[in-house]
Amino acid sequence: MSLEIRSLVVRPAEASDAVAACTVLRRSIAECCSEDHRQDPAILAAWLGNKTPEMVASWFASPTNYSLVAVQNEVVVGVALLTGAGKLALCYLLPEARGQGIGSALLAQVEARACNWGVKALQLHSTATGEGFFAKRGYIDSGKVRSPYGVETVFFWKQLDASAETPDGSKRKRFCNCNG
Repeated sequence: MSLEIRSLVVRPAEASDAVAACTVLRRSIAECCSEDHRQDPAILAAWLGNKTPEMVASWFASPTNYSLVAVQNEVVVGVALLTGAGKLALCYLLPEARGQGIGSALLAQVEARACNWGVKALQLHSTATGEGFFAKRGYIDSGKVRSPYGVETVFFWKQLDASAETPDGSKRKRFCNCNG
């Protein structure tokens, strides 16, 4: 009987992570999001079009983004990116890394950073594949939106600061210990 030890580290992304992070993005979209792209080569090509190591490196280098990678056994297995405007732009895992709590670990760090930045509500566009993941973590479905590459997404948001009002004017329970 052998015991496999799986160490997980979630840390800020570095330029040297761009190739591995790009692989995560491309594999996740191609292999896990088939319900979304429906194996349509045109949609898949459009969706993957900007997922290059050079573009990913530029996203990581932007001072207005907070980029993370999840590393397990020295392999990048997940990537997340928060914009300064409070949008979760990326949250992807390698197909074999799903269901292990890695996405939750990435999301928790993104939410904590958003709170530190004073973001009142986090927003994102989810694929059908990721919809259940975000719904289980308190994100509110605010309707369907078609992406520029032809995939129907779900616009989600989550209140992070109890002092801010929701779109319907009501108050939400505080999610994290935000300052301010």
